[in-house]
Amino acid sequence: MKTAGALVCLAFFLTVLGTAHGDTACQDRPMARGWIRSAYAAEADASLQYFGHNFFQIKTQQGTAIVMDPLIPGRYPTPKVTPDAITVGREHPNHNYVQLAQGNPLVLRGLSQFGADWNRIHTRVREVTIFNVPIYQNGVAGALKGAAFVFDLGTLCIVHLGDLSHRLTSEQLQQIGRVDVALVPIDGTYTMGPETAREVLQQLNPKIAIPMHYRDNFFLVEAFVRGLNTRWLNSDTLLLSKSLLPDTTEIIVLRPQGARD
Repeated sequence: MKTAGALVCLAFFLTVLGTAHGDTACQDRPMARGWIRSAYAAEADASLQYFGHNFFQIKTQQGTAIVMDPLIPGRYPTPKVTPDAITVGREHPNHNYVQLAQGNPLVLRGLSQFGADWNRIHTRVREVTIFNVPIYQNGVAGALKGAAFVFDLGTLCIVHLGDLSHRLTSEQLQQIGRVDVALVPIDGTYTMGPETAREVLQQLNPKIAIPMHYRDNFFLVEAFVRGLNTRWLNSDTLLLSKSLLPDTTEIIVLRPQGARD
Protein backbone atom coordinates (compact mmCIF):
# COMPACT_ATOMS: atom_id res chain seq x y z
CA MET A 1 0.00 0.00 0.00
CA LYS A 2 2.87 2.36 0.79
CA THR A 3 4.38 1.68 -2.63
CA ALA A 4 1.07 2.35 -4.37
CA GLY A 5 0.64 5.54 -2.38
CA ALA A 6 4.13 6.68 -3.30
CA LEU A 7 3.42 6.06 -6.98
CA VAL A 8 0.22 8.09 -6.77
CA CYS A 9 2.11 10.94 -5.13
CA LEU A 10 4.82 10.78 -7.77
CA ALA A 11 2.23 10.80 -10.56
CA PHE A 12 0.55 13.82 -8.97
CA PHE A 13 3.89 15.63 -8.68
CA LEU A 14 4.72 14.99 -12.34
CA THR A 15 1.27 16.18 -13.40
CA VAL A 16 1.67 19.42 -11.45
CA LEU A 17 5.17 19.92 -12.82
CA GLY A 18 3.96 19.43 -16.37
CA THR A 19 1.06 21.81 -15.86
CA ALA A 20 3.24 24.48 -14.29
CA HIS A 21 6.09 24.32 -16.78
CA GLY A 22 4.79 22.63 -19.89
CA ASP A 23 4.16 25.89 -21.76
CA THR A 24 7.03 27.97 -20.43
CA ALA A 25 10.68 28.08 -21.40
CA CYS A 26 12.02 30.72 -19.01
CA GLN A 27 10.99 29.32 -15.64
CA ASP A 28 11.27 25.57 -16.08
CA ARG A 29 13.59 23.51 -13.92
CA PRO A 30 16.74 21.94 -15.34
CA MET A 31 15.44 18.44 -14.51
CA ALA A 32 12.17 19.03 -16.38
CA ARG A 33 14.06 20.53 -19.30
CA GLY A 34 16.13 17.36 -19.60
CA TRP A 35 12.99 15.21 -19.72
CA ILE A 36 11.32 17.21 -22.50
CA ARG A 37 14.35 18.02 -24.64
CA SER A 38 13.98 14.99 -26.91
CA ALA A 39 10.35 15.86 -27.65
CA TYR A 40 11.35 18.79 -29.87
CA ALA A 41 12.00 18.22 -33.56
CA ALA A 42 15.12 19.56 -35.24
CA GLU A 43 13.13 22.12 -37.23
CA ALA A 44 13.53 25.76 -36.27
CA ASP A 45 11.39 27.01 -33.39
CA ALA A 46 12.17 30.63 -34.30
CA SER A 47 14.44 32.89 -36.30
CA LEU A 48 16.36 35.84 -34.90
CA GLN A 49 17.37 38.65 -37.25
CA TYR A 50 19.85 41.39 -36.34
CA PHE A 51 19.47 44.84 -37.92
CA GLY A 52 22.33 46.52 -36.01
CA HIS A 53 22.83 48.24 -32.63
CA ASN A 54 20.16 46.75 -30.30
CA PHE A 55 17.61 46.23 -33.09
CA PHE A 56 16.42 42.62 -33.56
CA GLN A 57 13.35 40.76 -34.73
CA ILE A 58 12.09 37.40 -33.50
CA LYS A 59 9.83 35.34 -35.75
CA THR A 60 8.34 32.22 -34.24
CA GLN A 61 7.43 29.01 -36.02
CA GLN A 62 3.78 30.08 -35.71
CA GLY A 63 4.52 33.36 -37.54
CA THR A 64 4.50 35.76 -34.60
CA ALA A 65 6.92 38.65 -35.19
CA ILE A 66 8.36 40.81 -32.40
CA VAL A 67 10.71 43.75 -32.96
CA MET A 68 13.10 44.88 -30.22
CA ASP A 69 14.61 48.37 -29.82
CA PRO A 70 14.01 49.68 -33.38
CA LEU A 71 16.81 51.94 -34.64
CA ILE A 72 16.35 55.29 -36.37
CA PRO A 73 17.41 55.25 -40.06
CA GLY A 74 20.95 56.30 -40.90
CA ARG A 75 23.56 53.84 -39.72
CA TYR A 76 22.18 50.62 -41.19
CA PRO A 77 19.62 49.86 -43.90
CA THR A 78 16.11 50.22 -42.48
CA PRO A 79 14.14 46.99 -42.90
CA LYS A 80 10.48 46.66 -43.75
CA VAL A 81 8.87 45.00 -40.76
CA THR A 82 5.25 44.26 -39.89
CA PRO A 83 5.52 42.97 -36.32
CA ASP A 84 2.81 41.91 -33.93
CA ALA A 85 4.60 43.78 -31.13
CA ILE A 86 7.53 46.14 -30.51
CA THR A 87 9.49 46.38 -27.27
CA VAL A 88 11.40 49.52 -26.27
CA GLY A 89 14.07 49.30 -23.58
CA ARG A 90 15.35 52.88 -23.80
CA GLU A 91 13.61 56.12 -24.78
CA HIS A 92 16.14 57.26 -27.37
CA PRO A 93 15.89 57.29 -31.20
CA ASN A 94 18.46 54.49 -31.36
CA HIS A 95 15.99 52.30 -29.46
CA ASN A 96 12.45 53.65 -29.83
CA TYR A 97 11.91 54.39 -33.53
CA VAL A 98 8.58 52.57 -33.61
CA GLN A 99 7.46 54.58 -36.66
CA LEU A 100 9.37 52.22 -38.96
CA ALA A 101 6.89 49.39 -38.33
CA GLN A 102 4.09 48.79 -40.78
CA GLY A 103 0.67 47.65 -39.63
CA ASN A 104 -0.60 48.32 -36.13
CA PRO A 105 1.74 46.56 -33.70
CA LEU A 106 1.37 46.56 -29.94
CA VAL A 107 4.07 48.89 -28.55
CA LEU A 108 5.48 47.80 -25.19
CA ARG A 109 7.56 50.51 -23.54
CA GLY A 110 9.77 49.45 -20.65
CA LEU A 111 9.87 53.00 -19.30
CA SER A 112 7.27 55.67 -18.64
CA GLN A 113 7.40 59.47 -18.41
CA PHE A 114 9.99 59.66 -21.21
CA GLY A 115 12.32 57.35 -19.34
CA ALA A 116 11.94 58.77 -15.84
CA ASP A 117 10.37 55.64 -14.36
CA TRP A 118 9.94 51.96 -15.04
CA ASN A 119 6.83 50.62 -16.71
CA ARG A 120 6.30 47.02 -15.65
CA ILE A 121 4.99 44.76 -18.39
CA HIS A 122 3.76 41.19 -18.36
CA THR A 123 1.61 40.26 -21.33
CA ARG A 124 1.01 37.66 -24.00
CA VAL A 125 1.21 38.28 -27.75
CA ARG A 126 -0.29 35.26 -29.45
CA GLU A 127 1.82 32.33 -28.15
CA VAL A 128 4.67 34.50 -26.78
CA THR A 129 4.77 35.71 -23.19
CA ILE A 130 6.66 39.01 -22.84
CA PHE A 131 7.77 40.64 -19.61
CA ASN A 132 10.41 43.14 -18.60
CA VAL A 133 12.95 43.48 -15.81
CA PRO A 134 14.11 46.86 -14.45
CA ILE A 135 17.83 47.55 -15.01
CA TYR A 136 20.18 50.53 -15.03
CA GLN A 137 21.95 51.93 -18.06
CA ASN A 138 24.66 54.58 -18.36
CA GLY A 139 23.76 58.15 -19.19
CA VAL A 140 25.83 61.26 -19.79
CA ALA A 141 25.29 62.43 -16.21
CA GLY A 142 25.13 59.04 -14.47
CA ALA A 143 22.92 55.99 -14.18
CA LEU A 144 19.53 55.97 -15.90
CA LYS A 145 16.63 53.58 -15.61
CA GLY A 146 16.32 51.01 -18.38
CA ALA A 147 14.51 47.79 -19.20
CA ALA A 148 15.51 44.31 -20.23
CA PHE A 149 12.84 42.24 -21.97
CA VAL A 150 12.26 38.50 -21.72
CA PHE A 151 10.47 36.53 -24.45
CA ASP A 152 9.06 33.15 -23.50
CA LEU A 153 8.25 31.30 -26.72
CA GLY A 154 7.12 28.15 -24.90
CA THR A 155 10.07 26.25 -26.35
CA LEU A 156 12.76 28.92 -26.10
CA CYS A 157 13.58 31.70 -23.65
CA ILE A 158 15.23 34.80 -25.12
CA VAL A 159 16.39 37.83 -23.11
CA HIS A 160 17.23 41.21 -24.64
CA LEU A 161 19.34 42.95 -22.01
CA GLY A 162 18.76 46.45 -23.37
CA ASP A 163 21.49 48.91 -22.37
CA LEU A 164 22.44 47.00 -19.24
CA SER A 165 25.47 48.58 -17.55
CA HIS A 166 26.04 46.34 -14.50
CA ARG A 167 26.14 42.82 -13.14
CA LEU A 168 22.71 41.40 -12.47
CA THR A 169 21.38 41.15 -8.94
CA SER A 170 20.02 37.90 -7.55
CA GLU A 171 16.51 39.38 -7.80
CA GLN A 172 17.00 40.26 -11.46
CA LEU A 173 18.37 36.80 -12.21
CA GLN A 174 15.36 35.21 -10.54
CA GLN A 175 12.98 37.40 -12.54
CA ILE A 176 14.69 36.59 -15.84
CA GLY A 177 14.80 32.85 -15.19
CA ARG A 178 16.62 30.24 -17.23
CA VAL A 179 17.87 31.61 -20.55
CA ASP A 180 18.43 29.92 -23.90
CA VAL A 181 19.51 32.99 -25.87
CA ALA A 182 20.92 36.22 -24.44
CA LEU A 183 21.36 39.43 -26.46
CA VAL A 184 24.22 41.19 -24.68
CA PRO A 185 25.37 44.84 -24.99
CA ILE A 186 29.14 45.32 -24.84
CA ASP A 187 30.09 48.87 -25.84
CA GLY A 188 31.28 50.18 -22.46
CA THR A 189 29.91 53.72 -22.88
CA TYR A 190 26.13 53.67 -22.48
CA THR A 191 26.23 49.98 -21.56
CA MET A 192 28.58 47.63 -19.76
CA GLY A 193 31.89 46.89 -21.44
CA PRO A 194 33.23 43.50 -22.57
CA GLU A 195 34.60 42.45 -19.16
CA THR A 196 31.36 43.10 -17.26
CA ALA A 197 29.45 41.52 -20.13
CA ARG A 198 31.53 38.34 -19.68
CA GLU A 199 30.58 38.33 -15.98
CA VAL A 200 26.89 38.69 -16.84
CA LEU A 201 27.33 35.83 -19.30
CA GLN A 202 28.55 33.64 -16.44
CA GLN A 203 25.58 34.72 -14.32
CA LEU A 204 22.98 33.88 -16.98
CA ASN A 205 24.75 30.84 -18.47
CA PRO A 206 22.73 30.94 -21.71
CA LYS A 207 23.11 28.34 -24.43
CA ILE A 208 23.70 31.08 -27.03
CA ALA A 209 24.87 34.67 -26.53
CA ILE A 210 24.82 37.35 -29.23
CA PRO A 211 26.76 40.60 -28.72
CA MET A 212 25.09 43.90 -29.62
CA HIS A 213 25.52 47.66 -29.15
CA TYR A 214 29.11 47.84 -30.42
CA ARG A 215 28.66 49.94 -33.61
CA ASP A 216 30.81 47.68 -35.80
CA ASN A 217 33.76 48.05 -33.41
CA PHE A 218 35.05 44.50 -33.66
CA PHE A 219 37.84 45.20 -31.16
CA LEU A 220 35.05 45.25 -28.56
CA VAL A 221 33.64 42.00 -29.91
CA GLU A 222 37.06 40.33 -29.84
CA ALA A 223 37.56 41.43 -26.23
CA PHE A 224 34.17 39.97 -25.33
CA VAL A 225 34.64 36.59 -27.05
CA ARG A 226 38.33 36.04 -26.22
CA GLY A 227 38.86 32.44 -25.09
CA LEU A 228 35.17 31.57 -25.47
CA ASN A 229 33.51 29.18 -27.92
CA THR A 230 32.57 31.53 -30.77
CA ARG A 231 31.09 31.41 -34.27
CA TRP A 232 31.25 34.39 -36.63
CA LEU A 233 28.42 34.28 -39.17
CA ASN A 234 28.37 36.22 -42.41
CA SER A 235 24.61 36.57 -41.96
CA ASP A 236 22.18 38.72 -40.03
CA THR A 237 19.84 35.80 -39.26
CA LEU A 238 20.09 32.82 -36.93
CA LEU A 239 17.64 29.90 -36.88
CA LEU A 240 16.95 28.64 -33.37
CA SER A 241 15.88 25.13 -32.44
CA LYS A 242 15.42 23.86 -28.90
CA SER A 243 16.74 20.44 -29.83
CA LEU A 244 19.92 21.85 -31.40
CA LEU A 245 21.01 24.20 -28.62
CA PRO A 246 24.64 23.64 -27.59
CA ASP A 247 25.38 22.00 -24.26
CA THR A 248 27.60 24.89 -23.14
CA THR A 249 27.50 28.59 -23.96
CA GLU A 250 28.34 29.50 -27.55
CA ILE A 251 28.86 33.09 -28.69
CA ILE A 252 27.42 33.82 -32.13
CA VAL A 253 28.39 37.06 -33.85
CA LEU A 254 25.80 38.11 -36.43
CA ARG A 255 26.53 40.55 -39.25
CA PRO A 256 23.72 43.04 -39.93
CA GLN A 257 23.25 44.30 -43.47
CA GLY A 258 25.40 47.37 -44.09
CA ALA A 259 27.86 46.51 -41.32
CA ARG A 260 31.28 48.10 -41.79
CA ASP A 261 34.42 45.98 -41.91
